[in-house]
Amino acid sequence: MARTSRRTAVFTESLIREMSRVAARHNAINLAQGFPDWDPPAALVAAAKAAMDEHRHQYAVTWGSAEIRQALAAKIGRCTGAPVDADRELVVTCGATEAMMVAMMTVCDPGDRVGLFSPFYENYNADAILTGAQAVHVPLHPPHYHFDPAELRAAFASGLKAFVLCNPSNPCGRVFTRAELLQIAALAKEFDTWVLTDEVYEHIVFAPHRHTYFSTLPGMASRTLMCSSLSKTFSITGWRLGYVQAAPEVIAQARKVHDFLTVGAAAPLQHAVVTALNFPAEYYAGLAAEYAESRDVLLSYLDRTGLAYSRPEGAYFVMVDISPFGYASDVEFAHWMTKEIGVAPVPGSSFFANGENRYIRLNFAKRPATLHAAGERLLKLRRG
Repeated sequence: MARTSRRTAVFTESLIREMSRVAARHNAINLAQGFPDWDPPAALVAAAKAAMDEHRHQYAVTWGSAEIRQALAAKIGRCTGAPVDADRELVVTCGATEAMMVAMMTVCDPGDRVGLFSPFYENYNADAILTGAQAVHVPLHPPHYHFDPAELRAAFASGLKAFVLCNPSNPCGRVFTRAELLQIAALAKEFDTWVLTDEVYEHIVFAPHRHTYFSTLPGMASRTLMCSSLSKTFSITGWRLGYVQAAPEVIAQARKVHDFLTVGAAAPLQHAVVTALNFPAEYYAGLAAEYAESRDVLLSYLDRTGLAYSRPEGAYFVMVDISPFGYASDVEFAHWMTKEIGVAPVPGSSFFANGENRYIRLNFAKRPATLHAAGERLLKLRRG
């Protein structure tokens, strides 16, 4: 019998999604997969129902309906201070997952080298493999997850075609400073490298940290493909709405990749989310404040356990050091914790390139009641 492709043999299914299944099997509180346990804003839900009633059931324009692209362009322009051409600089995708795949396939050929910070969101490595590219990993050093400028330069000098930048970072919660981003920008210019940004947590940033849009840095608009989604901002992870924003000549190519990957995102949901894209600035301030409160609830319980962790500056994840428990496998520990403690984490090794086994990732995109319930269970991990 003919064999399947080599590329599918070199990576596994997502450990994040696997841990959600393990959580369900043991009736554990799922702090593994990053989705909220509350409904989206009522106005957005009402808009989705209205879209169904208005018979918006057939294909939209492949790269996004005119109305969502116009609303996206206006929203991005308000946030970045730079105008966006809705007709020439955007393609709407099936979530940021597809957006990153589209971006990578748009700029990379098989055999090209793609730089990734490690730890990284697990999809990026798989994206490189599916594109036929070679991943080059640059360590972010725990516990503060800073990069070494010399290591970063060496990676760029090795001949990167593209560099993936997740900011704020999943899984480690870093919000890169403007000075750090300028270092990356200078290397991108020096070595003529594309930068593929994942900015899905752009509005979940905790004071005093601030999010800087990479494309707004000097000279970066022409070489940045910004990938983002509406999932995290509007609590609609299941709607699968994302986008790529880049220069017109880049988007002209990205639209072709997107067309043959998925044809298009869900038409009625594109129509509905226009309502949310028109929310006032107060919405985003409130979102960050709510997540800051959720972060503090979970961290207060971690403090009581005595376990070390890295305080998140953005996004809604925290990396916890489990080395005191002495497990050689963080996967084994994650399964034990889910079954015996009743809280499901993600094994940290799914995010690292070097077989790191000292960490788990927890998410705090949950209601306070859920986090308190999880916290009481986490106290069973208390270290004397």
